[in-house]
Amino acid sequence: MATFKLRRFASADALKRIRPPILRALLAPHGSCLAEHGIHLNGTGGGADLDYEALAGFLVNPDETMPQDLIDALFMSNEMATQEGMLTLLATIDRMPADDRPDLGNSSDLTPGDVAIAVWLHSPKLLERQHAERVVATKKSFLTFLASERPTTPFPPPTNRQIRGLESALGDWFAEKKKGDVARVLVYEKPDEVWFLVRHGDTYRREGAVKDGQSSSVFYRPEKHDVVVYNPVVGELRVNAVTKGEKDLYRRMFGLHLFGDAEHFPASIKKYTLEPLQVHGKAALVCADVEGIDSIHLTEVTYFWGGAYNEMEIRRASDIFAALEARERDLLSKVRISGAKFRVKFSDSKTPRSVNVRPSNVATFTRDDDGKHVEEWLRLREFLVPRPEESDDDGGDPVARA
Repeated sequence: MATFKLRRFASADALKRIRPPILRALLAPHGSCLAEHGIHLNGTGGGADLDYEALAGFLVNPDETMPQDLIDALFMSNEMATQEGMLTLLATIDRMPADDRPDLGNSSDLTPGDVAIAVWLHSPKLLERQHAERVVATKKSFLTFLASERPTTPFPPPTNRQIRGLESALGDWFAEKKKGDVARVLVYEKPDEVWFLVRHGDTYRREGAVKDGQSSSVFYRPEKHDVVVYNPVVGELRVNAVTKGEKDLYRRMFGLHLFGDAEHFPASIKKYTLEPLQVHGKAALVCADVEGIDSIHLTEVTYFWGGAYNEMEIRRASDIFAALEARERDLLSKVRISGAKFRVKFSDSKTPRSVNVRPSNVATFTRDDDGKHVEEWLRLREFLVPRPEESDDDGGDPVARA
């Protein structure tokens, strides 16, 4: 059973905000299951009203008898039943051919829940895809793997055969790790990159619950979403996943099934270095030549002292270089910096946003579209480690080039 918390559907008042015909249409295929739990779609006494209290109670404490397709419908609809989700769905519907749109009736009085469920009833895949795109947009921290050589030919869109093979290989690995044998890969082609959403199960979880007034438990397999991004211009694979094993799995399997080589993205190639902070000091933060960025301040550094106890030291300030100057000091030059946090003022916002960089391959952005501006700054200031095949003929002082 998938885990879901139906914050927007888990009370009688919330359910009453959904148009009865839409809610009935969602529940009708599962009438017999609901009846077993005392929930009658025509009312407990045979009347016209839904038994909202009983239905809400079942949704708050679902058990193993709830059908999987109803779980999927409620989970997706609940996630998209927000003002933002409603606007996204309506915009998508407006772009569809008129004869292929879901029937929303009088759209002037629809609630977010109405729209989400109506879209699911019309096309579950459409709602699933829109939900997946929202999940993709929330992923900000990525581990980067570079191909051993820059691409020399255009990247063809993945074929259905490649995706099915990838799903099968991922499913086998997750099954071995006791996380279920199903993995779904959704592909999103963007102007400069290809994004992949990987949906899979996690290890089973048991939680306490109340059933018929008695203490009980719910046993279920949570659902997880990972994101893999391929940049065909530079030959870069970015991975957002939780465990080290999953990150390496995606590195190998995407290389194998998209490029025919599990080591197409070697784990040994480094992308980021923070040495420019120690070599150039405050000048490494120059960004006047980067479109979309107004200013950058260093707000945190992590020194790695190592030793038998892997000692680390974290220094924070609203402006570390200004704080050091006030004490007539510089960044420590003989200690490796293993992480840095920057406060970046982007041109499109009044409020600065944080950017974290951890050598050799991790970067975290507050918004996914911040990445292209930050990557340009990192490249110009030589925070990017040159690839083996790249010459340094155009090298020189990164500050002088500003």
